[in-house]
Amino acid sequence: MKSYYADLHIHIGRTATGKPVKITGSKTLTFTNIIHHAKSQKGLDIIGIIDCHSPEVITEIEGLLHEGVLQEHEDGGLLFGDMMIILGSELEIYDQYCHGPIHVLSFFPTLSHMKAFSNWLSFRMKNIQLSSQRVYIEGRLLQQKVKELDGLFIPAHVFTPFKSLYGKGVKHSLSEVFDPQWIDAIELGLSANTEMADRIAELHDYPFITNSDAHSLAKIAREYQRISLQELSFKELTMALQQTDGRTVEANYGLDPLLGKYHETVCAKCGEAQPLRAVQCSNCGSKKIIKGVKNRIQELANVTSTAQGRKRPPYIHQIPLEFIPGIGVKTLEKLLLHYGTEMVIIHDVPLGSLQQVIPEQAANLIEQARLGSVQFDVGGGGRYGRVRLD
Repeated sequence: MKSYYADLHIHIGRTATGKPVKITGSKTLTFTNIIHHAKSQKGLDIIGIIDCHSPEVITEIEGLLHEGVLQEHEDGGLLFGDMMIILGSELEIYDQYCHGPIHVLSFFPTLSHMKAFSNWLSFRMKNIQLSSQRVYIEGRLLQQKVKELDGLFIPAHVFTPFKSLYGKGVKHSLSEVFDPQWIDAIELGLSANTEMADRIAELHDYPFITNSDAHSLAKIAREYQRISLQELSFKELTMALQQTDGRTVEANYGLDPLLGKYHETVCAKCGEAQPLRAVQCSNCGSKKIIKGVKNRIQELANVTSTAQGRKRPPYIHQIPLEFIPGIGVKTLEKLLLHYGTEMVIIHDVPLGSLQQVIPEQAANLIEQARLGSVQFDVGGGGRYGRVRLD
């Protein structure tokens, strides 16, 4: 077995006509730019790219396969040299069983599977080009179609207060909307970790995955996991989620939940933190309260121990370099020039070496982040937490 690093939730981003979204300067958030950036600057071995149901994206992938830039593995997955790409789609469910919209991820082994799914979706949504579009079908029927096409079905960022399974979609249980047997994993999102999620008994049946939900190149690998596989293929990834024959998720890497932008319950108007069952802001009187992940899990919690019968991998808190005060675009470029990838800089480069390349304060903060000794201003209401300098 070999360890691989995987981020399975990366957006391409499309305009209403299917054209790629421009991000910085002349650069656009295309499939091609994503795979090069994820490999050369982030150091990932596996990436899941959603929005691959868009016909424009499918055309781009077909071109890369024709040119020999990509090769399809016989057991599923696209190989870009020594990195594997998993083709995915993020959709929004809001059927008669939902209390609010729910985002879900579907991944497929081959381009032909994705093309079949895209064609099926085109009759069940308003704009096949766009990311995270609502699909006008029941959640269980979507699950059934994904399984017919040999896909993986994963509820996305399940605790965030908007457009998620527990945030808005259900009152108490995922079985209100989905067939539990057709769920392959649970994506935690940026404001929760394993310990928090395992307070909900029904989640003990599933592996947890941690992904960036990146809408820009910089956000790729903000969260990811280390997976043990025999080789890079869709079949091996599926086996890892099923914990089959030694394949498994070895570790989750993610933000400290305090940095997540929906961790704390806050007033939408003034940003003041609010208690668990607040209906009116204690500071300004507004009734627009955004319930945080911490408090939502407190409402749902029905166990005090970790998963029974499932050995959870360690959840390793990390702070992306863009969160570190003193590390801007030029400093990050200098670090990447010296050390190769962001992953190596965050976890491996010795403090003494960092201090020779960047200002001492920034280098010390990277080291403190590794040791878990950094203090935060807590995130909430759509605002990320911040690293304190004091």
